[in-house]
Amino acid sequence: MRYILLLLFCALNLTASAQWWRGDFKKHPRLPLITAQPKSYSAKRLIKSTTNIKLPGFKIARSAYNLNVCENLVMREAQHHMRFREYAMASYNFSDLALLYVQENRLSEAKWYFLQSILISKNQSDNPHTINSLISLAMIKADLGDLEQAQQDLTEARKIAELANRTDDVKRIDSKIRFVQSNKIWLPKTDLRYADNAEVVVKTK
Repeated sequence: MRYILLLLFCALNLTASAQWWRGDFKKHPRLPLITAQPKSYSAKRLIKSTTNIKLPGFKIARSAYNLNVCENLVMREAQHHMRFREYAMASYNFSDLALLYVQENRLSEAKWYFLQSILISKNQSDNPHTINSLISLAMIKADLGDLEQAQQDLTEARKIAELANRTDDVKRIDSKIRFVQSNKIWLPKTDLRYADNAEVVVKTK
């Protein structure tokens, strides 16, 4: 019986179909191929769709907890870079840590970390960072009432800027020098915070 059916289909030039029993033996038209590209789900499409979104600004209020968290993070990065002798990055970590201490009004610790940053940046010949750190250190010394050393730091920063042909930095330093010289009676900050473990930190470094 199987062979008889096969011979009948071949004789009638019929195409095998699961619907042969319906008796619909006419040729059905072929539908055109789908040429539309499928929708892309790549990361590039997501980036393009989110670049034009404007989020409202949100400012986190400064608190002692936030500063302590930032201090611990920067300290860990500095210890990591010093451990693997990545001194250039450690110099920036020390200056960032000093700026955090300035925000907390802990000027004695900020002064110490700026000195470490300047020492490393000089060895690395990083003139821009050395100049910025010297200016910040001079302002801290001025706040502490040491105007003479503040002017010395500004003078050193100006020499480095002149040798490096950094005219903008020279102008900025000149304005700082005039500012320090004009305030001959500098009122030092009385509400200063000194960490209890400042000596311990120095010894461990």
